Amino acid sequence: MNTSSSNAAEHTAKMPLVITPSAANATAIPLSIFTPDIFASWMKEQPLLTQNWLSQQHITKQGHSLIPNNEGQIIQAIFVTEQADSFWACGELVNQLPSGQYAIQGEPDQIEKAAFSWGLGGYRFERYKKNHKSLPQLLVPTDEIANKANRFIRATSLTRDLINTPAGDMMPQHLAQTLSQMAEEFGGKLTQIVGDELLEQNYPTIHMVGRASVHAPRLLDFTWGDDSAPQITLVGKGVCFDSGGLDLKPGAGMRLMKKDMGGAAHVLGLAQLIMAHELPIRLRVLVPAVENAVSANAFRPGDVITTRHGISVEIDNTDAEGRLVLCDALSEANHDKPDMIIDFATLTGAMRVALGTELPGFFSNDDLLANGITQSGLNREDPVWRMPLHQAYNDLLKSEVADLSNCATSPFGGAITAALYLQAFVDKDIPWAHFDVMAWNNRKLPGRPIGGEAFGIRAVFDHLQQKYK
Repeated sequence: MNTSSSNAAEHTAKMPLVITPSAANATAIPLSIFTPDIFASWMKEQPLLTQNWLSQQHITKQGHSLIPNNEGQIIQAIFVTEQADSFWACGELVNQLPSGQYAIQGEPDQIEKAAFSWGLGGYRFERYKKNHKSLPQLLVPTDEIANKANRFIRATSLTRDLINTPAGDMMPQHLAQTLSQMAEEFGGKLTQIVGDELLEQNYPTIHMVGRASVHAPRLLDFTWGDDSAPQITLVGKGVCFDSGGLDLKPGAGMRLMKKDMGGAAHVLGLAQLIMAHELPIRLRVLVPAVENAVSANAFRPGDVITTRHGISVEIDNTDAEGRLVLCDALSEANHDKPDMIIDFATLTGAMRVALGTELPGFFSNDDLLANGITQSGLNREDPVWRMPLHQAYNDLLKSEVADLSNCATSPFGGAITAALYLQAFVDKDIPWAHFDVMAWNNRKLPGRPIGGEAFGIRAVFDHLQQKYK
């Protein structure tokens, strides 16, 4: 067993796009955000020069403008939008305004939302290709607002960075380095069970899925917080690349499989939010980290394995590997009898068929937990949708030679049967939620560029923050 709390590669610090008053300079340009009706009223009170200038730009329902004085110097910026109170209102504005500092005006709640989308709209993944265009900074009126926005921006950016990083630079050992770095920053502890140690300590399915790779499989076990506080355990699928195993994926299906560790990226982003806000909980994060590769010792269709939970599983398809690594981790998560277990995984295409790529579905065995997360998602504009744990579909997971099959006999309801498989490894008396997420933006939206994305972590965090104040 290897215990570590450092040795992580340092991340390059990025210039904050949301800044505090202490970072302001004298040339900061006032920025006002208007709804169309308020903009129309405001326009009537402006000098004739300003009215003429803006009328020529035809800004009525959506748009921005820089307003000059008589000498041509910019003295004000305005942004008109019908969604002025949205968390994503300024997600594209940060890319439209020229570089410089903009001092936002308005109510604190609106400013907080604008700061959030400003920072995430300016997200760039620049590990391999630099973008030399400078982005503008948003000056908010208080340090509290800036710090709050930057905590969310940083956590989401961490999740995006991890997902966007190609598998060659994001293998199990690299996930371990990221958690080690977080342990060093926040005062946590990271324990790793690596390679054949997984067999010695009874994590057979994690070992089985990852044994064909030259990158040793491992279980990452991270803890933080007061031992006496209520425990929350997060579990994240860390399949750093999924070839499909011997049931090899076609090329098109394999192209984005660097994102198959998206569940791990989500729980790391969520963990960072929890620790940065110093929630009064005992946090445990379990990440089964593997590469599902092809080699002479790869696991095969038809193999039977007895899991950590004591349940025997017949392998119907080696491309249904995520639930296999998760089941051993969920079994371990029961051990401490936490207040709740929450897992994230890029688990099924069936969920994308049901809800599309931008609305994450989740399952839960506890109505209070599910309702709380759903409401928090609405409050934070991070929507999630509860799906049914339809118990009758358990029959579809029956095997003639084992307790369970890792795949259902029917392709229909695939997200449900995957969730039912996982539920078999969670103790009935522990509230549990399972998120099946895309972890990727297929299209560009304000504040959400194409690429890796965090879905549902703000919803879960808001619920935890409300519950554990």
